[in-house]
Amino acid sequence: MRRDVIHSLLVANRGEIACRIFRTCRDLGIATVAVYADADADALHVREADLAVRLPGSAPADTYLRGDLVVAAALAAGADAVHPGYGFLSENAAFAAAVQDAGLVWVGPPVKAIELMASKTRAKELMGGAGVPLLAPVDPAAATEDDLPLLLKAASGGGGRGMRIVRELNALPFELLAAAAEAASAFGDGEVFAEPYVERGRHVEVQVMADAYDTVWALGTRDCSLQRRHQKVIEEAPAPGLDDALRARLHDAAVAAARAVGYRGAGTVEFLVSAEGRPYFLEMNTRLQVEHPVTEAVFGVDLVALQLRVAEGEPLPALPEPSGHAVEARLYAEDPARDWQPQAGALLTLEVPDAPGLRLDTGYTGGDTIGVHYDPMLAKVIAHAPTRTAAVRLLARALERSRIHGPVTNRDLLVRSLRHPDFAAARLDTGFYDRHLGELTAPAAGRDPARAALAAALGDAVRTTAHGTGPAPTRFGAWRNVPSQPQVKRYRSEPDGTEHEITYRTPRTGTPQPYDAPGVRVLAATPDRITLELDVVLRTFDLTYDRDQVHVDTAGASYTFTALPRFTDPATQAGPGSLLAPMPGTVVRLAEGLAPGVAVEAGQPLIWLEAMKMEHRILAPASGTLTALHAAPGHQVEVGALLAVVQEDQGLDPVPAVVSVPEENA
Repeated sequence: MRRDVIHSLLVANRGEIACRIFRTCRDLGIATVAVYADADADALHVREADLAVRLPGSAPADTYLRGDLVVAAALAAGADAVHPGYGFLSENAAFAAAVQDAGLVWVGPPVKAIELMASKTRAKELMGGAGVPLLAPVDPAAATEDDLPLLLKAASGGGGRGMRIVRELNALPFELLAAAAEAASAFGDGEVFAEPYVERGRHVEVQVMADAYDTVWALGTRDCSLQRRHQKVIEEAPAPGLDDALRARLHDAAVAAARAVGYRGAGTVEFLVSAEGRPYFLEMNTRLQVEHPVTEAVFGVDLVALQLRVAEGEPLPALPEPSGHAVEARLYAEDPARDWQPQAGALLTLEVPDAPGLRLDTGYTGGDTIGVHYDPMLAKVIAHAPTRTAAVRLLARALERSRIHGPVTNRDLLVRSLRHPDFAAARLDTGFYDRHLGELTAPAAGRDPARAALAAALGDAVRTTAHGTGPAPTRFGAWRNVPSQPQVKRYRSEPDGTEHEITYRTPRTGTPQPYDAPGVRVLAATPDRITLELDVVLRTFDLTYDRDQVHVDTAGASYTFTALPRFTDPATQAGPGSLLAPMPGTVVRLAEGLAPGVAVEAGQPLIWLEAMKMEHRILAPASGTLTALHAAPGHQVEVGALLAVVQEDQGLDPVPAVVSVPEENA
C-alpha cells in the first residue's frame, strides 16, 4: 500500500469548514493553504491559513467551483494534498481525478465511489443489489391517485434543488417540468425521478469511515429531521427513539453501502425512517457532512484527522466506544419569520459562551461582513453531555446567552425549537417546521422590549454625557430643550418594527432616571451596562452601539433597536406600490415584456434577485400598472433600493412582495 505523508494541505473551500480543517492541521503539524474569492479577501479562513491563493471573481461558478484554478493554486502554493470540505467540488469526481492527476493526495473517497453515488437513480439501483432497503420508484407517466403523494427529486445534487412534493395528479406534469428545469440550472443535469413521499418521516443517517484494509466503521446514527427547505437546522447523535433492532439494521445497511462501492474515508449514508419504523435508503454523501461534530463528540474522535490518516495510507485504529449525547444547531443569518429570508451586512459581535461540553465551529468573528454570494450559515454550536436532556439544555442556554449583533439570525428560533415539547419528547420528523413555525416565530413570552428600550435610552444618555456630547440647551423660538427637563427618545424594534417612546430625565448631577415609571429604579448606569430594579427584581442590560442602532443583551433575551428622529422625515417614506430590494444582491432577470406602462397581476413575478444562495422573486403587490422600472439584469442593488413601482387598481387586496427559494446547500 502506497504511503503519502502530507506536509501541506490546501482546503478547496471557505468559511467554517475550512477553518475547522485548518484546526486539525495545526494539531498535526500540517501547513495550511486557503483559496479565496475576491468577496472573501479578508475572511476568517484566509486569516487563519499559512498561505492563501486568490481565485479572481466572487460568484462560486467563477471561483470555488473552478477545479482547474483550485488545482493550479495547490501547485503554486507547494501543497501536496487537497481536502474538499463539503459543498462546492466535494462530490465532483472529475475534480478528484484532476487533483490526483496533478500528483496531489486527494483527501476523499475513490473517484469511482464518487461516480457511482453521484446519480441518485444509479445509486439506488446499486444499493438494491447490495440488499439496502429502498423505496420503490414510481414511473411518473404511469402514476395514479393511489401513488400520491409523490416526491420528485433531482438525480444529481441536493439541498432541496429540483425537489417537489406532488399531492394532486393534475399538478404532476407542471411540477416535473419545474423540477427538471431547476435541477438543470443547479447541477447541469435535468434528470428527475419520482418515489413515494413518506409523511412524517425522519431523516436518520449513519456516519461511516473506511480504510484500504477492509475496515469499515459505522459510527452510530444521527437524526437530522429538523429541516427548512430540505436543509438541516438541528442535528443530534445518537438518533433518539430507535430500538436496537432498527439501529443494527441501519448500521448494517450503511456498511453494505460503503462496501458496495469500495469506499474509503469519511462518508454518510442517509435514510428516511417512516413513522412505522421502516428505513429506506435516500443517498450516500461521499464527503464530510456539516453535522459531523456531533459524531465526533459522542465517539471522541477527530474525523478530519482520520480522513488525513486514511489518505496517507494508514489503517484505522480500533473503533472507539460511544459516550453520551450531542446536539448541534446551525446559526444562520436569516429571518425565519419572513420566509427564511437570508440576511447580509456587518457582523458586529459574535460571542458564544465557552464552557465544558460546548464547541463552536465558525467562519466568522465580530467585525466581519456577511456577504451575499454564499450560504448564510454563521456558525455551528455543539453541546455534548451524558444525556440527551442535559445536552439539549446546555445548547439552548448557550445560544440564549450568546451575543450576536448585526443582521437578523435564527438564534431565537433555535432556542425555542430545542425547548419545544415535541423536540424534548423526541417526536421528530421533517415536517416539524411546517407545523410549528408560526408559534416558534411569534412574540415570545417573557420578553420585555419596553424595558430593554428604556435601558438603551439611559445608556445612550450616559454615553453622550460621558463623551461631552450631551444635549446643550437648544433654542427653537421660545422653546428650550433643557437636559434637566424630561427628554424623549424613540426606537424601532428590529426586525418587527414596533416603536417605543422613552421619556427620562438627566439631572445636572447624577444618573439618568426614567420619567413617570413606577416600580423602576436605576441602580447603576454606564454607557455599556444598565442595572435596573424592576418591581424588586434586579436586571442587567448590556449595551453595544453600531451607528444608529443599539443592541441590548439580557440574561434571557436580546434586542436590537434603531434610534429614530423625534419627527418623521417624509423623504424617508417609500411611495405606494414601491418594490424595494429586500437585501443586497444581483438582478438576474425580469419578467418577459416588463416595461413601464404594462399591466401586471397581483402575485405575478416581476423581478428575480439572487443573493446568498437564494433566488428571490419580487412579486407584484397588487394588480395594476407598472409606472417605473429601475432594475435591469446584471445590476447590483443595495438593500432598500427602489426596483419598480406598481400603481394599484383600486379595490384589490395586496399580496406579499417577495418569495425566496434555495439554490443549493453546502
